[in-house]
Amino acid sequence: MNNIFEFNGYKPYIHPTAFIHPMACVIGNVSIGKNVFIGSGAVIRGDWGEIIIEDGCNVQENCIIHMFPGTTVWIKESAHIGHGAIIHGGIIGKNTLVGMNSVIMDNVEIGDECIIGALTLVPQEMKIPARKVVVGNPAKIVKDVSDEMIAWKTEGTKLYQQLPKECYETLKPCEPLREKPVFKKPQMKSYITFKELQKQK
Repeated sequence: MNNIFEFNGYKPYIHPTAFIHPMACVIGNVSIGKNVFIGSGAVIRGDWGEIIIEDGCNVQENCIIHMFPGTTVWIKESAHIGHGAIIHGGIIGKNTLVGMNSVIMDNVEIGDECIIGALTLVPQEMKIPARKVVVGNPAKIVKDVSDEMIAWKTEGTKLYQQLPKECYETLKPCEPLREKPVFKKPQMKSYITFKELQKQK
């Protein structure tokens, strides 16, 4: 694999069921658990410290994970790191959602089952208890995560936990079609936004 690199004697550990996109990059002192999805353009750089990504997590396209020298980034089981997020040190709790283009700074501790809104900047040293909704720049805790919210988040993460297997089975380089197909099979709508879910009530 030409996108996985040893650094300074450290080789990444990647569980066989994890899927690392060929256009992602994993470097050095990194541990990646079962059924983890790492999207295209993600960079997971364990050169100055350790990165632990537990079972069932996903790190989506163009995310960056790095750290201050000598520290550990710990992303706990089933955490969901949205497109373009930057994690620079700290702990992301179990089953927590970090929204798209959020920035998590050094020595942050985010509890289990939190929801960090898109574009949120969590400043260094901030401690966030479990089951909190956090938004803004700088980040503010605005309310508790309801049972309904965390159930919705968990369902979305399950799609990503199935994605590594689907990628191994169906993702492959191809030549593009040069004519539009007359028929394409419809794609299932197996998940809806939280707003849509609220409207159905």
